[in-house]
Amino acid sequence: MTEDDVIAFLKDNPQFLQENLELIIPERKRPKKGEVADFQSYVIDRLKSDKEEVIEISKDIVETSRANMNNQQRIHEAVLRLLEATRFDDFIHTITIDISAVLDVDIAVFLVEANGDDIPHISTSGVRVIPPGTVDKWMEGKSVLLQDNIAGIEPIYGGGAALVKSQILLRVDIAMDTPPAILAFGSRDPDMFTEGQATDQIIFLARVIERCFRTWLSLPA
Repeated sequence: MTEDDVIAFLKDNPQFLQENLELIIPERKRPKKGEVADFQSYVIDRLKSDKEEVIEISKDIVETSRANMNNQQRIHEAVLRLLEATRFDDFIHTITIDISAVLDVDIAVFLVEANGDDIPHISTSGVRVIPPGTVDKWMEGKSVLLQDNIAGIEPIYGGGAALVKSQILLRVDIAMDTPPAILAFGSRDPDMFTEGQATDQIIFLARVIERCFRTWLSLPA
């Protein structure tokens, strides 16, 4: 049945809607027996309801736009901080300390795969070594992973694991001949990172970090 079929039926049966008011008028608005149905009143109420719904949708759009703009500004500031580093240690400090403050997260950790023989012990705060194969195991083939309402993972956050209730894990591939790595951001807010959130901006930050690493370590792409 098409819209034209419905229109044709209503034209041929002009009393149909009057006899079946439940199809167009809520029960509380239906006339009592013998009363005339006030379609105009119903239409006005419907328009008011539609207007309120449009206003709420508009508010949601504005709030979402403001949040996206705020996040974009934070990402831009984080990138500028990375570019301002004058030493490699400053660069690492920016990743693990400064960026967490800029992005308003509680903890940031950079994890890199190593077997102990290839890379010596790293004492820089915020950088942790994980066994080979860990990145693929945790990331499950994804470049970004968002998790909410979790218990912090000790191999990632160390003593700060108890604080973490939600997290985002970003895969970082510095160069062809370097081991894979993960940039992890953890928050005490269990709903700060949730599946389905837009990730294009934070992925852009990860790509900038990859390029900065290659520059500092004089590595090819």
